[in-house]
Amino acid sequence: MANLKAIRIRIASVKSTRQITSAMKMVSAAKLRKAQDKIVRLRPYANKLYEILVGLSQSLSDSEIDNAYGRVSAPDKVLLVVITSNRGLCGAFNANVIKEARRIVSEKYPDQFRKGNLQLLTIGKKGFDYFRKQSVKMLPEQNNLLNDLTFDNVSKVVDQLMKSFTSGEFDRVELIYNQFKNAAVQNLTYEVFLPVQSVTPGKEKIVPVDYIYEPTQEEIIKELIPKSLKIQFYKAVLDSFVAEHGARMTAMHKATDNATGMIKDLTLQYNKARQATITNQILEVVSGAEALRG
Repeated sequence: MANLKAIRIRIASVKSTRQITSAMKMVSAAKLRKAQDKIVRLRPYANKLYEILVGLSQSLSDSEIDNAYGRVSAPDKVLLVVITSNRGLCGAFNANVIKEARRIVSEKYPDQFRKGNLQLLTIGKKGFDYFRKQSVKMLPEQNNLLNDLTFDNVSKVVDQLMKSFTSGEFDRVELIYNQFKNAAVQNLTYEVFLPVQSVTPGKEKIVPVDYIYEPTQEEIIKELIPKSLKIQFYKAVLDSFVAEHGARMTAMHKATDNATGMIKDLTLQYNKARQATITNQILEVVSGAEALRG
């Protein structure tokens, strides 16, 4: 009988867990639908703007105009921007980003790390909680950015990054995040944010376009490059935000299915144990009656 009670308690516990995972799945699905619309509308604009930015940077390399954001030097001082989530229960979403960041530090920038010239900027509480326990320099976290993800809030962070780069505080700024593909798939992405590259990652070198600049090329550069960088950074954070909800929805869907399967198995186990208990009780009654009759 004690075994039956333990099974009943476990069934009730799993049912309670299933209610939680099912509710989290529906919440993530609603947030995913809303955020996915944003990233789908933003991507064509961001990609085209980045293409113009790369072409413009190539044309500037042959002119006498100084492009502070295209300054290429030995990566002696490096900043890694690690974008995770503030909450867990989203599968390997955060673990993959953290693992990639550790790999880059150990394989690509071991000398900078040893000299103390490697710093991290974390966006997302999960990444911050992990790396603050490690022996790595960190800038003030930007976890609240995900609670109110707007272009204006992201622009403030990018302004600080651009100032740090142009002042020589960092020679290189790189991003590590999950790029949204669909609800079940997130592409782990590692890309250079600063300096502005003359080649688009994964594509052939862009042929510079001979634009007619008005009012002047210098004024266009001062407006276009910072705006493009802000758009690219905002797209990366928004990509990670959408991918987080997709990963959580998928993880909670699997957890709900597993809980349903576990409830079925426990119910079958409970029925078998209950049947065996009833059978034993009947046998005891019959045996007692036979003994009295004899």
